[in-house]
Amino acid sequence: MNHLALSIAVAILLIGGAYYLGTKPSEPMSALFADTALAAKFDTLAKSGNSTCSTAFNDSIETMSDDARLQGSCCSPMDPHRYQEQVGGLEKFKDIPEIPSDPYDIPVRLAKQLKAQYDAELTPAEQAAYDYAMQNSDEQGPCCCKCWRWYVYGGLGKLLIQKYNFTGEQVTEVWNLSDGCGGAGDHAGH
Repeated sequence: MNHLALSIAVAILLIGGAYYLGTKPSEPMSALFADTALAAKFDTLAKSGNSTCSTAFNDSIETMSDDARLQGSCCSPMDPHRYQEQVGGLEKFKDIPEIPSDPYDIPVRLAKQLKAQYDAELTPAEQAAYDYAMQNSDEQGPCCCKCWRWYVYGGLGKLLIQKYNFTGEQVTEVWNLSDGCGGAGDHAGH
């Protein structure tokens, strides 16, 4: 009887996990994507990311090769639907080289540049735009916690305000599309 209960529990966990990731057990990941290259990239990033929320990881970025990449989700498993939504939404900003086109695959060279921008002084008008983004973004800031993404995307927000005259609303949109925590998120209306 115990073996049967254990078998049922394992089966429920496996099936539930597959549905949590947005797939049915028999449905290949590529079936969820119209673009097979994006499906392959999702699969790679979801399975072999190197990103964590730890202070040690944040500190290690400065010693990483500029050619390395910060990949994968920090907190929750990546969601295929949300990933497509994010990458598609970020297309709008493709002419701004400082905005990563994929929030789960960021060049270390760019991360270092944006982290350095985090401590930039803002004028009162610029600070008001930044404060708007802090109050109105889905995560109430550039990320859900003060990990490396907080400093990278916080620096990006300041750079966008100073260099490209972004409004608080525009920074909010970039931050919401760039959320790297994983999961489906609650992004209705954004």
